[in-house]
Amino acid sequence: MAENEEIKKARLNASIDPKDFDWEAFEGGEVPGEDREIIKEAYAATLSKVVEGEVVEGEVTAIGKREITVTIGGKSEGVISNTEFRYNPDLKVGDKVEVYVENAEDKKGQLVLSHRKARALKSWDRVNEAYDKDEIVKGFVKTRTKGGMIVDVFGIEAFLPGSQIDIKPIRDYDQFVGQTIDFKIVKINQEFRNVVVSHKALLEAEQEAKRSELISKLEKGQVLEGVVKNITGYGVFVDLGGVDGLIHITDLSWGRVGHPEEIVSLDEKIKVVVLDFNSEQKRIALGLKQLAPHPWDALDPNLKAGDKVKGKVILIADYGAFIEIEPGVEGLVHVSEMSWSPRLHSAQEFLKVGDEVEAQILSIDREARKMSLGLKQLMANPWENIAARYPVGSAHKATVRNITNFGVFAELEDGVEGLVHISDLSWNKIKHPSEVVAPGDVIDVQILDLDEAGHKLSLGHKQLTPNPWDAVEAQFPVGSTVEGTIVSTTDKGANIDLGSEVPGFAFTRELVKEDGKQAVVGEKLAFKVIELRRSTRRILLSHLRTYQEVKEKAVAAEAETTKKAVKKVNSNIEKTTLGDIDALAALKDKLEAEEK
Repeated sequence: MAENEEIKKARLNASIDPKDFDWEAFEGGEVPGEDREIIKEAYAATLSKVVEGEVVEGEVTAIGKREITVTIGGKSEGVISNTEFRYNPDLKVGDKVEVYVENAEDKKGQLVLSHRKARALKSWDRVNEAYDKDEIVKGFVKTRTKGGMIVDVFGIEAFLPGSQIDIKPIRDYDQFVGQTIDFKIVKINQEFRNVVVSHKALLEAEQEAKRSELISKLEKGQVLEGVVKNITGYGVFVDLGGVDGLIHITDLSWGRVGHPEEIVSLDEKIKVVVLDFNSEQKRIALGLKQLAPHPWDALDPNLKAGDKVKGKVILIADYGAFIEIEPGVEGLVHVSEMSWSPRLHSAQEFLKVGDEVEAQILSIDREARKMSLGLKQLMANPWENIAARYPVGSAHKATVRNITNFGVFAELEDGVEGLVHISDLSWNKIKHPSEVVAPGDVIDVQILDLDEAGHKLSLGHKQLTPNPWDAVEAQFPVGSTVEGTIVSTTDKGANIDLGSEVPGFAFTRELVKEDGKQAVVGEKLAFKVIELRRSTRRILLSHLRTYQEVKEKAVAAEAETTKKAVKKVNSNIEKTTLGDIDALAALKDKLEAEEK
C-alpha cells in the first residue's frame, strides 16, 4: 500500500508544473479526493522546512523597481523591499542572500521575509570576522554626522571619521551621502559594539603599492611628468601617477621665489627631474629649475670687478641687500658699501625692495656663483682731501647723530662724522653725554685729530668754550677764606655750595666746629680753601682750619713773647739778686707748664 502511495506522489509531482497548477480548482474542490490528499501532504512537507524566526539562505529570482523576489528551497518565495539591498547596488538575479523568516507562507505561497533582520542577526559576527581577516567590506553612506559619516556595514551603523574619507582633506562631506563605497574596519569596541571604518586606509594601501613600484624604477636625473597637487609655503607637491613628490621652494627657480604660487598653479601639468629618493621613507625629492640652464652659465663672460651693473632690490637684510642683475643672478651690497659714512647703518635706511639701482662690481666668483657689489663707489668720496677742508684745530658746526656711553657722533657733512669723547664734551665732570647734548643738536666742534686713511675724526666741544677753572682759581685762591653752605653729605664728607659753577668739598674731619660738634646740611660756615684740583675739578675746603690756625697763632705769639723775656732775664743774670732768682725760677716753672 505504501509503495502505491509513493508511486502516486511521484506521478503527481511529475505531472503537475508549479507554474501551471490550478490553485482555484484545488481550493474549489475540483481536484479528485485522492490527488487532493497527496497534494496537501506534499505542500505540508514543504511548509515544515520553513520555520519562523530562523535565518535561511535564499536566491534572488527577480528584481523589481520596489521589491526583490527571493526563493527559499526552490519552492517558497517571498518579496523584500529593495531599500534593504541599497548597500549592494551590484545585486543581480541568482545571487544568494540571507533572509529572516518573519511569517510562514500564506495560502498563496507567499513568505514574509526580511533581509535587514537577517543581516542584523549575523552582522556582528561578520564584522568581527572581516576585522580579523582584514577584509575589504562594502558600506552604504547613510548620513552625515558631527566629525564624519554614518555607514551601513552588514546592517550595523559604523562611524567613518572625516579624516578617514580620503587621503586629501575633504570639505564637502555631503557628496558621499547615498554612495556605496569600499571600506576597511579599523576599530571595534566589543563592549559598546561600536565600529569605525576607513576608506582612506584602502587608498593609502593602494598608493603605497604604487609608490613602492614607482620608487623601484626611479633613477636620479630621471625626468617625469606630473600634476601639481598641493602648494605650500615651503614647496609644491606633484602627483606622479598616484605617488607624490616634493619640489622644495629652492628648487623651483634659479631666481629668488617669494611663494611657489609665483611659479606654478594647482592642477598644472609640469615636467620635473628626480633629485633624490628614499626607498625606506618613500620620499621623492623633485626639481623644476634643474631642467633649465643656470643663469650664471649664460652671464656675460666679460663682466669683471670694477664694471657697473644695474639691477633690482629683491631682498633686504640687516647686513645688506641682494640685487638681481639678471633672473637667477644676484649680487650682495653689504651695508658698509652703501655709504661713505663710518657709522654703521641698517640697509633699510638706504634701500627698499623693488628699487632700481646702479652698482659697481667689487668682486665676482663664477665658480661659487657669488658677486659683491658697492653703491658708495659710484658717489664722490667725501674723505678725499679731508685734511684741507677740516685741518686740525679748525672749528666747525656739526649735528649730533648718535649718542653712546662714551661720547657722541657728530656729522660735519654727508658721509663725514667724528667722535666727541665724553671727556671732550664739558669742562665739568658728567656721567653721560645726554646731560649735555641730544640727537639732532647742532654744536660747535674743534678738530682734535684726523686719521684720513682710517676715515676717523676726533672732535672736541669744550675746547671752544671758556674753561671755568681759570675763573675758579682766580676767585678761590688756595689759603683764602670763603663762605659756603653745606648742601649734601657723603660717606667721606660734604658738598658745599660756594655760589659758583663749581661746588666745593670738605672731608668729614674738616667739618668739626669750634664747639666740637659736626657741621650738618643747611649750615652756612666759613671755609678755608686748602687745595684746587684741576684734574678732578674739585675745590677742597676746611672749616676746622678757620679757627684752629687762629688759636695756633695766638699760642705761638705768647710763646715768642715769653722767650724774649727769658732771654732778657738771662742777659742780666749776673745782676740778679736772690729774690730775682726766686722770681725767675717761678717764671721758668710757669713756661714749662704751659709748654706741657
